[in-house]
Amino acid sequence: MIPIKIEHKFRGKIELPHNKYAKDLFFRVKQAYANHEQMGVHLLFNKHKLKKLSTYQKGGAKCELENLDFYIKLGKILDFNTSDAQKLKNSILFINDAAHTHFNITKRLKLINKEQKKDLQKSYLFWDIENFSAITSIFSEIIEPYKIQDKNIYLAANPDSLYLKRAEWEANLYDYGKTLNSFNFIKCDHGKNVADDVLLNKYKSLNIKNANVFLLTFDRELKERFSEVIDKNTNLYIMSK
Repeated sequence: MIPIKIEHKFRGKIELPHNKYAKDLFFRVKQAYANHEQMGVHLLFNKHKLKKLSTYQKGGAKCELENLDFYIKLGKILDFNTSDAQKLKNSILFINDAAHTHFNITKRLKLINKEQKKDLQKSYLFWDIENFSAITSIFSEIIEPYKIQDKNIYLAANPDSLYLKRAEWEANLYDYGKTLNSFNFIKCDHGKNVADDVLLNKYKSLNIKNANVFLLTFDRELKERFSEVIDKNTNLYIMSK
């Protein structure tokens, strides 16, 4: 932790991010504040860098996000507006998450129970959200293209993940006018295989035939169990390695 002093007055302490730009950034922001200059993300990045951050960044712009969080914390301590920094942070997260999950889904979604897919109209999604929480790409690459109705989407999560991630999930779903309760959301008990069993048993109880079934999980055993019980006239899609 380093002290924050403005004109010899102690204003608090803050921890520097562990990157080579943080110390310089700290003094630059502190000096601008002391001189009553306009605060903003221009203190962190030049115009070229800001333009670059509007596209996908290899490594997810980890260093840049660290420094944005640092700047936002400084704003809270010194009481200056950081809304432009928060907006930029959200933009970076959205762009990089969308690019990353776009790769995951479009490159790894695989039809596993037959060589050629059947042309089917009805679609279902069985989603272990704690195991695969890339909400943006799931909507853009699966739910919207296949016109999956809310009533045909089944989500499961255990209490621990629900407690830790619910706010994040709900915030991402809000962009699509949804909440967890817009779907068939199932709060499971504790245990490694509970969510898996819930999703599999729900699929069995529905007796689905002649439909596209998407299973979003990284659990190998659950993929195998779905494959064993899937209807022969159904297209089963999973996430491959």
